[in-house]
Amino acid sequence: MILDSPRDQQWLESLLDNIWANYFSDVQRINNVHIKYGRIARRRLGSIGLDRQDPKTSVIIVNRIFMDLDVPEYVIIATIVHELTHYAHGFNSPHEQKHLHPHSGGIIRKEFAERGLEEMYLMQKKWLKANWAEILTRYFEPRPVRAKRTKRLAWWLTRI
Repeated sequence: MILDSPRDQQWLESLLDNIWANYFSDVQRINNVHIKYGRIARRRLGSIGLDRQDPKTSVIIVNRIFMDLDVPEYVIIATIVHELTHYAHGFNSPHEQKHLHPHSGGIIRKEFAERGLEEMYLMQKKWLKANWAEILTRYFEPRPVRAKRTKRLAWWLTRI
């Protein structure tokens, strides 16, 4: 679980700096870029946006579940690489926007490949598919199964 995790804010900031130095050294850090843990979420692993108090600052937010030591570090690294790709492509950053949409044409996977990280991209996808649902059971109550809807007769057929 999350309690007493060595994956604190300092660890997260250090991880961002290491990823930037090792894989994004070609991307200029034009503005302040911060990283922090966000809320526990089922589907969102990370996001990048502009700080509400300082719109010149980009903020990367990662899922708080990443503090859980059962989540492999490469899953977290791949999520940060994904968000830095958005930054490099001009989404929520001062860089020129390279594409109309942040995920158009598989550009995220292409960027991973260009940076020598395609294997990590695939490993993250594989791990999430095999393990994420089980990890979520620790943090969320199971969702109730919806009853199947039965087809209703049109109102004019019920009068016959």
